[in-house]
Amino acid sequence: MEIITTMEIKVIKTEEEYNKALGLIEELMSIDPDPDSTEGEKLALIVALVKDYEARRYPTPLPDPIEAILFRMDQLGLKPQDLVPYIGNKSKVSEVLSRKRDLTVSMMRALESGLGIPAKILLQKPDEFKNQMVINYDRFPIKEMVKRGYFGNIKKSADDLNKMFSSFFSLVDAPEKAAVLFRKTQYIRSSRPMNNHALLAWSVKVANTVAKNNNYTEYINGSVDLNFMQEIVKLSINDNGPLLARESLRTKGIALVIEPHLPNTYLDGAALFMDKLPPIIGLTLRYDRLDGFWFNLMHELAHIAIHKRNGINLFFDDLSVEDKTSPIEKEADALASEALVPKDMWDKSPAKLVPSETAAYALAKQIGVHVAIVAGKMRFEKSRYKYLNSLVGNNNVRRLFTETTTENHVYA
Repeated sequence: MEIITTMEIKVIKTEEEYNKALGLIEELMSIDPDPDSTEGEKLALIVALVKDYEARRYPTPLPDPIEAILFRMDQLGLKPQDLVPYIGNKSKVSEVLSRKRDLTVSMMRALESGLGIPAKILLQKPDEFKNQMVINYDRFPIKEMVKRGYFGNIKKSADDLNKMFSSFFSLVDAPEKAAVLFRKTQYIRSSRPMNNHALLAWSVKVANTVAKNNNYTEYINGSVDLNFMQEIVKLSINDNGPLLARESLRTKGIALVIEPHLPNTYLDGAALFMDKLPPIIGLTLRYDRLDGFWFNLMHELAHIAIHKRNGINLFFDDLSVEDKTSPIEKEADALASEALVPKDMWDKSPAKLVPSETAAYALAKQIGVHVAIVAGKMRFEKSRYKYLNSLVGNNNVRRLFTETTTENHVYA
């Protein structure tokens, strides 16, 4: 913990100081300090300084126009055909939602007056990947990608960049097509700006892992429901529960890949739906705790259960923050929570009121799940993360996935 005692805590003014502070936050959070301890007070102070810097350096951006339309459709329960009066015919609606056709001024006016979407949002410039025919390789975290073996045995040099990226992106034919896939339909849950190029690289690495080991049965739409999710959660009572869950998902036609997050992504998990591959859940194990693993897994599985066919191909989740604005994320959180600790059992349990180990063990036994899951629920509901530290399964997940954590990967 040398960094905790040697780093000077002060107002953050540069990107370098910002990145050091983020690293310190993750290090402090990994030990889950008592809020009243020296480390806990330092954590609260550094979080406040980071938020201050982000507010100054990264003003809250307006949402992407298509994401705003999809969000409004979710709010109002609209289907694509309901947009015909605002956009034109069904073909135009499809092309606009798939980003193949730009919004016209008349469409923007109709959407503003009819659906209440502000013109300033609809007038936003396309995201950084749209219509981009040439990829700027320098914006990828190449050094870290090489270090982790993303490019196999190829080492970085100016002459090798095209070769490196062409091979890496071969699953989607070319880097340009990967960028189109990324910007086409994706949702990011995070309170902090994420590096989109790093997210794209991480996504392709996860997909490549699945493509190289594609021994999955065919996934059947609708086969993931609450009952199935609860059966997966019950595997948590085993010491190797996460590994058993991965195998059970594989037989259902769902891939679970463990891949540490890249710098400036703050990623806990993702659900990926890509052509010619099964549905994919990617987890980073950013925080090495059993309660976190099971919630993150259930959250991404909920995206598969509820949102696989709603037009979004990529869901990226920083689950350390609560997303109260997105109906999609609220649905996924609710289903994940019900799969882990059913509401009717929670409401009747002393664990809801009393933060005791006895109450946690009793409810876990009643549900048939690992006590870490109940302890995590108790901590979250009370927003008191000093409770039940010994029960949440610290340092009990990464060690199970040795094939991932020992191959050039760094948790930082």
